[in-house]
Amino acid sequence: MTYKEARVYLDEMSKYGSVLGLDTIRGLLRELGNPQDDLKFIHIAGTNGKGSVLAYTSMILSKAGYKTGRYVSPTVISYLEKIQIDGKWISESEFAEIMEEIKEAIDRLVCKGEPVPTVFEVETAMAFLYFKKQKCDLVVLETGLGGETDATNVIKNTVCAVFATISVDHLGVIGDTLEEIAQTKSGIIKPGCTVVSARQQENVRLILRKKAESLNCIYTEAEPEQMSIEKEDYKGLTFSYKKYAHMQNHIAGECQRENLSVALEVIESLRKLGYQIEEGAVRDGLDATRWAGRFTCLSEDPIVIVDGAHNEDAAKKLRTSIERYFTGEELILIMGVFKDKEYEKIVQILCPSAKRVYTVDLPNKERTLPAEKLAECVRDCMTEQLSVYAEKSIGDAVAKAYTYATEDSGKRAVIACGSLSYLSEVIRCMEGCVCVQNPQRKERI
Repeated sequence: MTYKEARVYLDEMSKYGSVLGLDTIRGLLRELGNPQDDLKFIHIAGTNGKGSVLAYTSMILSKAGYKTGRYVSPTVISYLEKIQIDGKWISESEFAEIMEEIKEAIDRLVCKGEPVPTVFEVETAMAFLYFKKQKCDLVVLETGLGGETDATNVIKNTVCAVFATISVDHLGVIGDTLEEIAQTKSGIIKPGCTVVSARQQENVRLILRKKAESLNCIYTEAEPEQMSIEKEDYKGLTFSYKKYAHMQNHIAGECQRENLSVALEVIESLRKLGYQIEEGAVRDGLDATRWAGRFTCLSEDPIVIVDGAHNEDAAKKLRTSIERYFTGEELILIMGVFKDKEYEKIVQILCPSAKRVYTVDLPNKERTLPAEKLAECVRDCMTEQLSVYAEKSIGDAVAKAYTYATEDSGKRAVIACGSLSYLSEVIRCMEGCVCVQNPQRKERI
């Protein structure tokens, strides 16, 4: 099986329905010899910030000498970034080899009359099998959706259950209220593991604490107010947090204060369990961490930022970051959203700061809110002073926004936001804009 054939096979699986619960993936993993049972996990759930916490934590562990697997969802740059070891993506040949083994297992299950796994269940099984074959010391695992019945929650050996910020998202899918969502996500807590959480709303905190105490788990909450910022701009920050002094981080944004404090509390919890993680590894890990789509700067002249803010809470934090870093710049937004998100709230939060908005269709045609409808929403919510354009393609939006920004160099900033799902296309198109507009430019995106 080639990589292309493996991807085609995986795409074909999306035609099949799904069975609620974990029985299907348990059956597949049993057929594969339960590779997850030979691994140790740091399991991360939450609404916003999971990916950043994963990035910081896994890079620090790699710098400390632990062979560290990463399972990422969703991806931004390449499909292959979903499965990584020490920051290196699985190769196409490795992907094809693992997929062939999994296909054989699925064929055996189908012959027994068992249901076909979903795409996410197959991807999760692939990750477990790959990490076992590569003999990872630890795996930092991001949930796909929710927690209790998420495919990643088949694991037994959870060293640390981690909760990034929990807020309202996926209503009706994993819960109808914030409390129900928090209860679902708390399902990743396993008996006796350590639990680390971001600073949560009080009702969420009570749910997580109660679940942790019921399973005899030590519960630690991050304290972002203990972080002192020494230097900060749209490219990152220098900070101190408790005993960690003068740390450098290259992911900017209001939410990173919370995410950094969570990651450092995870590291402290691991140290207490006997993991050897020196301060130098923490410093090197934070300095080396990059995470595409999280207030990522693609260009400095003009300023171009991409950020995956896709719900109310993330939009509020993005607005705070914009107000902090860009006090004098005219703001140009590129925006694409899913129709099942609370996009009116995102518009109301972000668009008042903008002078011009370009709306786009997302790559997922079934879920995208059409660009014209999003443009209408922006016009309905905003004043006549705001210029709104529904573009035919992401490339058109990027080219027009970039060209407009260069007309008044240094005084205009472009922000692409609304979803992680289209940012790879924005990045690709931006590379073309930079090369055309600045052929002698040395910096590469």
